[in-house]
Amino acid sequence: MSLIIALTVFVLSLIGMALILFRKIHLLLELPEAVPVQFHWKEFLTRIKNSSPFLKDFSFEMFLQKILSRVRVLTLKTDSKTSNWLQRLRARSQKKKFEEDDSYWQEIKKSTKE
Repeated sequence: MSLIIALTVFVLSLIGMALILFRKIHLLLELPEAVPVQFHWKEFLTRIKNSSPFLKDFSFEMFLQKILSRVRVLTLKTDSKTSNWLQRLRARSQKKKFEEDDSYWQEIKKSTKE
């Protein structure tokens, strides 16, 4: 039953598209051939900037300053984090080195007692 309904909707949709195409075919034939359109970004951006009220006060330089300051903060945070990691690694290596030196002297004491 659902297959019959789906086929009916599909056939009726095809018939509807064919009718629309048949009625508009003469308009489509009268259209000129495609001419390459040159797109001007500056005109487009100024038109958008003038049409929207919240973009009238938009400054690209301020936007760039904000982005660069956020990038700088992010790099400073990562630098701080890596500095902390390095400090902890150095402390661990110093501790291991101290422990190795301590065991060295313990071994010498044992060898002299024997």
